[in-house]
Amino acid sequence: MSNRFKDAYKNQAVPKLIEQFKYQNVHEVPRFDKVVVNRGLGEASQNAKALEASLSELAIVTGQKPVVTRAKKAIAGFKIREGMPIGMMVTLRRDRMYAFLDRLINFALPRIRDFRGVSPKSFDGRGNYTLGVREQLIFPEISYDSIDQIRGMDISIVTTANTDEEGRALLKAMNMPFREQ
Repeated sequence: MSNRFKDAYKNQAVPKLIEQFKYQNVHEVPRFDKVVVNRGLGEASQNAKALEASLSELAIVTGQKPVVTRAKKAIAGFKIREGMPIGMMVTLRRDRMYAFLDRLINFALPRIRDFRGVSPKSFDGRGNYTLGVREQLIFPEISYDSIDQIRGMDISIVTTANTDEEGRALLKAMNMPFREQ
């Protein structure tokens, strides 16, 4: 099964980037390395059902089972002890990563209410991009009736780009809807 996002990267983005940055070798062209989807869930320490529901939602959205992240140290003010579950994360690579990015860019982001584009400033200085999503309902796989509470998630797109300019050009070539400044 061929992935249309991966094909678009090879056939459209790579030639565009080679022309824009004058790369000598095709291996210099930035590519997607991995996508990390993270969800903090502070209420999981008191509510085990919230953890289970959130795990299943993230598994449906990403197509991969999330890993539960646990507290490294106790924080009395937040009523957290060492080892308590406080979140979850999924690292997507290869075909699952391309499929997730395709659904995120082409289906999920346009479903956000009053969407004007994502911030072009959320790069880390090394070509990686992070965006926060406020509700899981933007993904078509999640139905409104099946959720117990609206929760957000952080999505980090890790690329092999060396600079923010190269990373921005890669995402723009893949139709990431950046907002105008």
